[in-house]
Amino acid sequence: MGIISSSKSIGGITAIPCNGTLDVTIGITAAPDIVGNPTDIVLILDRSGSMAGQSLADLKIGVNMFIDIIAQATGGAPDQIGSGSHIGIVSFADTAVQDTGLITSVAALKAATAALTADGLTNHGAAFTQATALLSTSTNNRVMVMFTDGETTTGPDPSPIAAAARAMGITIYCIGLIGNTGIDVDALNDWATDPDVTHVAVAPTSADLEQLFADLAANISVPGATNIVINEALNPDFVIIAPPVTTKGTISLLTGTSFRWSIDQLGVSITESATVTFTIKHIADTTGIKHVDQSLTYTDTEGNQVSFGNPEVFVNCEPTFPADTCPEPVDVTLDGCEDFVEFNAGDLALEDTGRVLQLDVNLLDVCPGRRVALAVVLTELDQDDVPQPRGIKFFTIPGHARPTCSDVLVTCIRFVLPDDGVGLCTERVLQAQFMAHYIDNDFTCCPAVVTLS
Repeated sequence: MGIISSSKSIGGITAIPCNGTLDVTIGITAAPDIVGNPTDIVLILDRSGSMAGQSLADLKIGVNMFIDIIAQATGGAPDQIGSGSHIGIVSFADTAVQDTGLITSVAALKAATAALTADGLTNHGAAFTQATALLSTSTNNRVMVMFTDGETTTGPDPSPIAAAARAMGITIYCIGLIGNTGIDVDALNDWATDPDVTHVAVAPTSADLEQLFADLAANISVPGATNIVINEALNPDFVIIAPPVTTKGTISLLTGTSFRWSIDQLGVSITESATVTFTIKHIADTTGIKHVDQSLTYTDTEGNQVSFGNPEVFVNCEPTFPADTCPEPVDVTLDGCEDFVEFNAGDLALEDTGRVLQLDVNLLDVCPGRRVALAVVLTELDQDDVPQPRGIKFFTIPGHARPTCSDVLVTCIRFVLPDDGVGLCTERVLQAQFMAHYIDNDFTCCPAVVTLS
């Protein structure tokens, strides 16, 4: 079968802080040639209401492509699946039905696919039950490919039904489409054969389904994979901080952002999976949605066509300003055999000079029990006598409890004035503007209805 599954995952993480880390897993699964090892495959297709429109149309294109590639790979008569392998179709919504048996007719499989219409809820449990029944008498290798775009909304719990199928020796792959109702990736991982990274794929849009089905079917025509070389180069905004660890093959770390994964052979006589895991850290200072990879390439002797996907994550970098920078060092050389050295380090200017302006203002005749809103605007005249903003502050002055209207003194209104190259000993001309009004009042709008007599 060649490479029958490939993926790259960041564990479902969608956002990290600026210097955050991600655990990355790359996985591939290879299997022997289907010609020498006949396989019965059941395609389990979601036709619930959320699949209406373009999603169902794209699914049908992907399924038809899958059928064509399998037919060509097995070398059967025209319009037939050959070499003892079969394909069956189960579709589901409120309930599940066997749209075909395990058959070899390409025309019948495509006709069953074309007849699918979208409507109803999502019953994964019934779908697994029908697919298991279809494969129960098969003596070939047995595979289920579950496709769905949503979460279970009716029917029995699918988890134990899928587990029972796996216990029978059936390999389960899950393809999820992120639809309008969302996809439960944890459920897909639970249903699929382990490891998840090589048996579960999630398509962001229905347009990606065609590629997923094509990759799976195209690799069936070759016997496993030999002399595999995978070259990983990260987005330069990330760096590898934990060395890659693989379950099979060897890792050559090329730079801080790239490595080569080499495997002599995979899936030559039995279905076999391999993974590599590593940790990366974001090192740039820019915010945005970022792909993990700059490039990720695959080659092998058999010419398998493999695409891993390129996960993306939102990186949130809060703006920073270095208030103080390190001073330039002064080199001092001490000659040998000297117990006293005199050295002139030169001139040193005072750093961080500036002033703090503190203002007081007296609010006149403030009535008792009424709060006052106060604003203070500070400007400074530049060398051309043009006001430049220096700050603005807002305060709520509590109401006083005196029996009559009284003055209220507001003190300690502070503004910070860095010297900004002006110098501590230079005269500066500042202007302060004050605005105040009552907050509390007994005003009400006039009635909207006017009565004329």
